[in-house]
Amino acid sequence: MANINSPFGLSPIGSHSAPFTGLCEVMTTTTGDGTAIGIGDPVLALGTSTTNADGTVTKDVKIAATTDVLDGVVVAVLPDTRDSLLYRAGSTVRRLLVCTDPNALFVCQEGTGGTAFTANDAGLNCSLAIGSPSTVTGMSGATLDNSTEATSNLLLIKLIKPLPALDNAIGDSCRWIVRINRHRYVDQLAGV
Repeated sequence: MANINSPFGLSPIGSHSAPFTGLCEVMTTTTGDGTAIGIGDPVLALGTSTTNADGTVTKDVKIAATTDVLDGVVVAVLPDTRDSLLYRAGSTVRRLLVCTDPNALFVCQEGTGGTAFTANDAGLNCSLAIGSPSTVTGMSGATLDNSTEATSNLLLIKLIKPLPALDNAIGDSCRWIVRINRHRYVDQLAGV
């Protein structure tokens, strides 16, 4: 049975630490970033902050590129009104709930652009292919870039193992359990 090709970015499922803290932080986007951001997209802190209407101060972030060191993954785009979009449209100010736990594990779908990963690729590192979020669900279009797997510690994601599920098989669009390899709060490790 072929896997369903339906990207959703990075979705947190647990942690290497016990218990899973699911540590999250509210962060803000700026009008200077024209890229849409969905739930499941990786983000990078800009080194600036925003003072919100309620007086809180939050870090400014943008969607991360494949070579960035990540601050975390968007788990929610907080609504401004009852009619707010489920995702952050480009060049708009929105508050994001970002999972910043460096030990968090995620599920992410493998892309279809390269050669499908095999079970032997567990332990290697790879990049993400960033896609546009769904305007219907708000979910990220990011997938694992299956043309980049290597041992290099400069790659963004570490492949842990295929998700053990009856509707998941090795091959295109396989869902993998992964962790962030280039996280602001941990060392970057070479793959094995």
